[in-house]
Amino acid sequence: MSTIDYDKLYIGGEWRAPAGSARIDVRAAATEEIIGSVPEGAEGDIDAAVDAARRAFDGPDAWGSWEPARRQEALHRFADELEKRAGETAARVAQQNGMPIVVAEQFESAFPPLLLRYYSQLVVDQGEERRPGMLGGSSVIRREPIGVVGAIVPWNVPQGITFLKLAPALASGCTVVLKPAPETVLDAFLMAEAALAAGLPEGVLNVVPGGRELGAYLVEHPGVDKVSFTGSTAAGRAIAETCGRLLRPVTLELGGKSAAIVLDDADLLGNIESFFASTLLNNGQICWLGTRVLAPQSRYDEVVDTISGLASNLVIGDPLERTTQIGPLVSQRQRERVESYIAKGSSDGGRLTAGGGRPADRDRGWFVQPTVFADVDPNHTIAQEEIFGPVLAVIPYRDEEEAVRIANDTDYGLGGSVWTADPERGEAFARKVRTGTIGLNHYVNDPTAPFGGIKSSGMGRELGPEGLVAFQNLKTIYLPPAAAN
Repeated sequence: MSTIDYDKLYIGGEWRAPAGSARIDVRAAATEEIIGSVPEGAEGDIDAAVDAARRAFDGPDAWGSWEPARRQEALHRFADELEKRAGETAARVAQQNGMPIVVAEQFESAFPPLLLRYYSQLVVDQGEERRPGMLGGSSVIRREPIGVVGAIVPWNVPQGITFLKLAPALASGCTVVLKPAPETVLDAFLMAEAALAAGLPEGVLNVVPGGRELGAYLVEHPGVDKVSFTGSTAAGRAIAETCGRLLRPVTLELGGKSAAIVLDDADLLGNIESFFASTLLNNGQICWLGTRVLAPQSRYDEVVDTISGLASNLVIGDPLERTTQIGPLVSQRQRERVESYIAKGSSDGGRLTAGGGRPADRDRGWFVQPTVFADVDPNHTIAQEEIFGPVLAVIPYRDEEEAVRIANDTDYGLGGSVWTADPERGEAFARKVRTGTIGLNHYVNDPTAPFGGIKSSGMGRELGPEGLVAFQNLKTIYLPPAAAN
């Protein structure tokens, strides 16, 4: 079996020898075999990348000084090059983290070019704003790029999340140092190949993979003007503390324990595909999934049977197979984490109604069966902590008031969904749930609407015009009355 191996890092618009000799071996989630390797970044590589990004931002013909239409042309070329590599990108992601290929084609191949085109057009349309003053003059409001961005992304949706940051940052005129997760680096290097082929200016985008220590070094680097991080709440708190001390702007998209609230008139079977996508997509490895299912006592057994039937009949298999609905988890460590939560769910008194173990026909790969627990108390560990695997906890409620209380009784507030035959009732219920985002009979991150969390799910927003503002500084120019005329 041939492997995908890189010997250099993408820094300053070229492939450059790394500062150290350490390497990252990448294993296929379905076979546990090594499928590639890349150099592991060191502090010296971060220094070089930040220096390159700084030169691209501050130097002659600086990226941020380009007219928006000129940047748009470059980003459209980048989008075109990504699309040429769409199939390979999806396959690399699927092999690395177990994402089913059909999902990878949407999230990892189609979404990034769409975001590049969306944000570059937003900047072209944005322009300056002139406001008449109350004291005789007027003001010019400018939106200027914030500077060098340190972007840190996780392994679960690596390219989709990368471009939640890259697309608005680059479109606004920022330059970026990207640190991908060690588990998913092969797709990041393919993305760098696309950037090089597109002719992005030197230093506008730099890719340095590594672990937590390298990420911490990037966050506190004196040459970084803004940090954008997606990952665990624990890591996010540490990053927030560093950025607070440095007075450095930061966007944090962190963990979730979202509620999927089934109202008593819901047609769950009629919406079963959307329900699956809102609760178990990507093998449960998405932060906004509704892993707490709230079901009315009047229909509790029916809802449990429906969800258990769904979980039991999902196709588990090779993520590269188009029929696969549930692939493996990203690593042995992640599988052990999920299995520890399954054991905890049983010991706390949850009733296992589907799954609970490893597929009998899979002797290799980090697979876990889609698992459903019934009779879960809202205070049980599996109802409060993020598991990040295909495990659902079904919690009964008596009435809508109790459902709202249970839905809001969590440290998190990222996603959620409401399931009902009455859209007006569902929207009214959704307004009562304390969360950053929530869907009605489905859940989809639309590029035009802000995405992010409250409470321990983070701060700041990505997507929509709000995701662009996060990479811009506002500058006001006060004009005197004479100039105003």
